[in-house]
Amino acid sequence: MKVFVTRRIPEKGLKMLEERYDVDVNPHDRVLTKDEIIEGVKDTDALLCLLTDPIDKEVIDAGPKLKIISNYAVGYNNIDVEYASKKGIIVTNTPGVLTETTADLAWAILMAVARRVVEGDRFMREGRFRGWEPMLMVGTDVYGKTIGIVGMGKIGQAVARRARGFGMKVLYYNRRRRPEVEEEFGAEYVPLEELMKRSDYISIHVPLTPETRNMLNREMLELMKPYAYLINTARGEVVDEPYLIEMLRKKRIRGAALDVFWGEPLNVNPELYELDNIVLAPHMGSASLETRTKMAEMAAQAIIDVLEGREPVNRVN
Repeated sequence: MKVFVTRRIPEKGLKMLEERYDVDVNPHDRVLTKDEIIEGVKDTDALLCLLTDPIDKEVIDAGPKLKIISNYAVGYNNIDVEYASKKGIIVTNTPGVLTETTADLAWAILMAVARRVVEGDRFMREGRFRGWEPMLMVGTDVYGKTIGIVGMGKIGQAVARRARGFGMKVLYYNRRRRPEVEEEFGAEYVPLEELMKRSDYISIHVPLTPETRNMLNREMLELMKPYAYLINTARGEVVDEPYLIEMLRKKRIRGAALDVFWGEPLNVNPELYELDNIVLAPHMGSASLETRTKMAEMAAQAIIDVLEGREPVNRVN
């Protein structure tokens, strides 16, 4: 049987597949074009793809032998899951394993933008440091502030757990109320509008769906305090990015920290690079060696299970 892998993943996952199947791995250190993916899935039994790969009807139709599409990510908005289901193709993802790692990254960039760590690093490297000054790189406290968590799934809860260590008041908005979360973290469930108004830090942890696309639109962003920060490690399209840029440029809010963007990876808005009140990360929420390796094992195991006639653990359709 044949497996097509659209980008090299940690060796442990690849080895699991190579011990059993004929594996074709993208030899280029870049995202494949759609035409290259179409060529790759021909006469292939399984596809292991990334969030950056658009797996639409055309790609699916190009692989008449496909039995499984294993997505090396938690999100799977890059795949036409409905059409895959109609074609009898199983779709899987890699949930759970990256919860704590992504929460760590959300917290890291929150701290970085609040305390101007990236600005300070650049300031030092440019040789501008002349000694301690009362107003040099003055940032904002995190301890004791209010954090608003948009989406109280596993990652949102992991962020809330960390917030307790900083003595923060935790507000949250979710599709449904989570009494168990309120009890564990002392969190307060509020409407999204109220969360936007009251929070000093807003951290986004929702999947990209038709309902969440542009959830934080112009009207919602306008509700933020002038000294608040927006943290996004979910999906770029959840936020009205052009208006967020405008607010940052006008200092309408104090700052933002983004790990995800509209049009990534090839069409990230260059205006973001001109702002000094933002921290930018290259979609690295799950980027620890331990987590990326576990993701590779999980994605590979899903393929093995399906090709050997077993039900995969993380089926999404």
